[in-house]
Amino acid sequence: MTRLRLILICISMLNIAEAIELPPNDPVPGGIAVIRLDHNSSSTPVVRYNDNRVLVVHDRQVWYAIVGIALGTSPGEQTLQIGKPPIPVHFTVNDKQYEIQRITIKDKRKVVPNKQDLKRISREKQRIDAALAHWNNHSVTSLDFIMPVSGELSSPFGLRRIFNGLPRKPHSGLDIAAPQGTPVKAPLEGVVIDTGEFFFNGNSVFIDHGQGVVTMYCHLNRIDVKKGQHVAQGEIIGHVGMTGRATGPHLHWGVSLNNARVDPMLFLPRSSVQPAE
Repeated sequence: MTRLRLILICISMLNIAEAIELPPNDPVPGGIAVIRLDHNSSSTPVVRYNDNRVLVVHDRQVWYAIVGIALGTSPGEQTLQIGKPPIPVHFTVNDKQYEIQRITIKDKRKVVPNKQDLKRISREKQRIDAALAHWNNHSVTSLDFIMPVSGELSSPFGLRRIFNGLPRKPHSGLDIAAPQGTPVKAPLEGVVIDTGEFFFNGNSVFIDHGQGVVTMYCHLNRIDVKKGQHVAQGEIIGHVGMTGRATGPHLHWGVSLNNARVDPMLFLPRSSVQPAE
């Protein structure tokens, strides 16, 4: 084998090794913008959006920013800041209208909490916000998520929710209906950064997958992992339940990207979820 052929084979293997499956470019509120960066250095560029660090991946010799867009974002021009001093890079967020979902909750405190409930909710919100905004510099080598639970899609992401006639925040995750006790698996390897029992979310687990990619799992019947534990893709982290504010057994699965809640479906093969009939 000639030296040139060996070099070409090595280059080919290197390109395969660094390839990563990019999520679809869907720049809408609750979606993802995949932005190619004009950056030739081998060092990872630092990208910020709305003062939050952004996931950056290297795919076939090209750097990409994978930007989460919050549900409350207005359509129009948005700006990334690249490097220091920051260089602005502009992109456009398109409009998207989500459907309305009306839900009746028997436990009225889960819709209109009392004073003690509000104090608890305030404390828990700080903890949940901290977990979803978590950042570490661990390189993300895969975005190939698997479904965390076998079941049917019962409530899609982004629904404008009305509980007992009262408007509430849009649905910031994906609800998957499944029998109580169904195992819930980590869709991607990561580290458990928090677990607990929360007023609205019930028994919950938060997993850090690196560079601002954080997933959450709510309403669990049982939690099977501990804070600080490394979990492999497909490892059981808990079981489906209906703790917290829930009308039936299901998993609420959320994905946070640069501290913006985005549609988990964007990380899944389209055949992974079966809509409820």
